[in-house]
Amino acid sequence: MLGSYPERLLARTNWLDETTHRAMGALARRWFRPGARAAGFVDQVNGAGAGLPGLPAQRLLERVREVQEQLLRLGTGDEVAARAFALIREVAARTLGMRHFDSQVMGGWVILNGMLAEMETGEGKTLTATLPACTAALAGIPVHIITVNDYLATRDAQLMSPLYQVLGLTVGVVTEELKDQRARQAAYSCDITYCTNKQLAFDYLRDRVSMGTRRGDVQRLIGGLRRGGGAPAARSGELILRGLCFAIVDEADSVLVDEARTPLILSRQGDGQFDPAVYGQALELAARLDQKRAEFAVRSSERHIALTEFGKARLVELAMPLGGPWASARRRHMLVEQALSARHLYLRDQHYLVRDGCVQIIDENTGRVMPDRSWEFGLHQMVEAKEGCAVTGVRDSLARITYQRFFRRYLRLGAMTGTAREVAGELWSVYGLRVVEVPSHKPSRRSAGPVRVHPTAEARWAEVVARVRLLHNQQRPVLIGTRSVAASEHLSGLLSRADLAHEVLNARQDRREAEIIALAGQAGRITVATNMAGRGTDIRLAPGVAELGGLHVIATELNDARRIDRQLFGRCGRQGEPGSFEVVCSLDDEILRSCGPHHITRLLRQINWRRRPRTSRVEGLWLQVAQRRMEWRYARIRRALLKQEHRVGDALAFAGPME
Repeated sequence: MLGSYPERLLARTNWLDETTHRAMGALARRWFRPGARAAGFVDQVNGAGAGLPGLPAQRLLERVREVQEQLLRLGTGDEVAARAFALIREVAARTLGMRHFDSQVMGGWVILNGMLAEMETGEGKTLTATLPACTAALAGIPVHIITVNDYLATRDAQLMSPLYQVLGLTVGVVTEELKDQRARQAAYSCDITYCTNKQLAFDYLRDRVSMGTRRGDVQRLIGGLRRGGGAPAARSGELILRGLCFAIVDEADSVLVDEARTPLILSRQGDGQFDPAVYGQALELAARLDQKRAEFAVRSSERHIALTEFGKARLVELAMPLGGPWASARRRHMLVEQALSARHLYLRDQHYLVRDGCVQIIDENTGRVMPDRSWEFGLHQMVEAKEGCAVTGVRDSLARITYQRFFRRYLRLGAMTGTAREVAGELWSVYGLRVVEVPSHKPSRRSAGPVRVHPTAEARWAEVVARVRLLHNQQRPVLIGTRSVAASEHLSGLLSRADLAHEVLNARQDRREAEIIALAGQAGRITVATNMAGRGTDIRLAPGVAELGGLHVIATELNDARRIDRQLFGRCGRQGEPGSFEVVCSLDDEILRSCGPHHITRLLRQINWRRRPRTSRVEGLWLQVAQRRMEWRYARIRRALLKQEHRVGDALAFAGPME
């Protein structure tokens, strides 16, 4: 913690430290059980809350003030935290009509103690977060509750605000729409602030730029004197955040793992490195190169294309008449490789949308558009030229940081999610988060169906339509998960031709997400959705639907990680309700194209060619192997990014922090 901007100083680690920590994280998940301590804490909370329901409102608030004084004096140890939890639970019951279950109390204890609570989907993580958040805020610790999108941040703050108001705590919300810096400062100055990971990290980078990489007040004053001025590099009124004190990360696997493969770069509009016509020329040259003649090599799994020596020689001939930037071999190769990537690797309605004449990137992990993001090194401009959109200027980088470095700077970090056990080792080694599985409030009644593998995508879609018709005739609501906007719209067309009324939820309908999800549990309802469907949002069953078997989920393709599949399956059978799920996929799926050796896939297709969809262990095992290989590949990318950050930090050690 430095100066008036509290944050943790990061210790330099080496590969041995990281490997050891990763192994310890996996072992900790297997052998460490909070067990007796967690159960004892729940008993303490229940004991402290025994006489609270009969207290008048005024006396209850006096108890809150008494506990607040104890928290300010003694900190958030188990004894005083148990009294705080009991009071918060009673106030929530009176103001929200929701009383925390024992499982939620246990989850709140896990978070308050700097661990990750893995709670089944539907177990009420939004309400769980209020226990550690209110306890820390009453102790005078600024709290950030971080979630994956603006809708959830706004919704959760509005739902929980009556509780915070009664406790005397202020609550703020930071979203993309909040542009005014003073308004952002006011939101972050509240006791509890709801925000998204992207907004928070970029505001931190803006503060770093304002401070000129000097964090403390004395350091900033010295920096100003060195520049010939008497004022600090950044007055406190110019900073947006109050520092990094306590973060509670919701959907932690999405934020800390899935979105940690690329750094966050704060940039400003530049003048543009090339004339827009140059991007069109690059696309034309790329179209004249032939992969079959080995003029370029495609590495789809790494999303990278490289020119071969044959391709470079061919490019010299093609670009010779153009002159200008094409005279430089380095620029020539860079431009054409980016053009090849735009043509072959970045697909419309899968990796981006064209909306209102602009290219908007789709977050592949959440299925939502990211209108404020752009690709680096001219790739974004190349895609714009490919789609016939106005070419924007190349942006100049001001500062950068990865989520791995950013979240480790919090003085206290807690988290919660429904799916973390598969990445427990990484969460421990990178963030110091131990994964603790919290038992469900009610036993699960979710049933798993078979994994059926078809030889072709066409056969897969035909069965999906047939399954939907059968379930629709039974009046069961159906949620069909797809991996891209294009796939969701293709299935929508098939359902329309089959006279099956349905709703589509993808990046084009992101503004209607709450409305579509609210109706997805109605009898006979059919919803086609990308990965964005309901993440952090309950699909509530209409009266009588539970008796029909509840919501049925169909996955039309395995995702890049088992965790994401479990998120989809978790849309059904929530909080002890009945529900079921199944997987209907094909040998044409992207995960097999990217991670499955082609000769084995061809063999499986030949075995399966004249047969009905198979559920044999061979296909199922091969799908699991491909999915594990994809998980390992992305884990390597995240480790490589972290190592790169360390190398850059070492290189800039004499110039100050890299942000």
